[in-house]
Amino acid sequence: MRNFRLYAITGEQFHPGRDLIEVMEEAILGGVDIIQLRDKTSEKRELLRKAKALRELTLKHDVTFIVNDHIDVALEVDADGIHLGQEDLSLLEARKIVGNKIIGISTHALQEALLAEQQGADYIGVGPVFPTATKADVVAPVTVSYVREVARTIKIPFVAIGGIKLHNVDEVLQAGATRICAVSEIVGSTDVKGTCEAFLSKLNRQG
Repeated sequence: MRNFRLYAITGEQFHPGRDLIEVMEEAILGGVDIIQLRDKTSEKRELLRKAKALRELTLKHDVTFIVNDHIDVALEVDADGIHLGQEDLSLLEARKIVGNKIIGISTHALQEALLAEQQGADYIGVGPVFPTATKADVVAPVTVSYVREVARTIKIPFVAIGGIKLHNVDEVLQAGATRICAVSEIVGSTDVKGTCEAFLSKLNRQG
């Protein structure tokens, strides 16, 4: 798995009237290293169509492509990896299916992070750091204290996620995060490329 700093997740509800591929290409041009397709509502045929289009886009720009939840779709389009939640298929079972593809795991507590590291996750999500309405089934905010715990304890890459905006990202970086994921702040922006560049500027300043 290549190193990364800025991770963007699709969220078409935040850019009505704008094409998914157009928005995600702007994010890539702004410096996003990883694109994740997360779609909880589309039928499988439509999900596969989006995945194929995003796979083409990410290959064009040499950016990592992750599919949330749908292992079959990830395999069908030869995505670089999958991302799983705590309620999804176990990491060990997923590894049997996807082989050496990237597996990311969402974590909300240190014991979950430690288990994911022990079982061979390639990276973990740490959050939601702040309140977020991006997902309907979101858990309570873990706050920056969990970011600090993970930064001190976990050796594999982790990405802070959940309610992260340009106005509060400095607090997350000061807690020890070196990789940031944003959804609505990026894809819902009127200047997607500029917003990504602003995030990267803050990441660079933090060092």
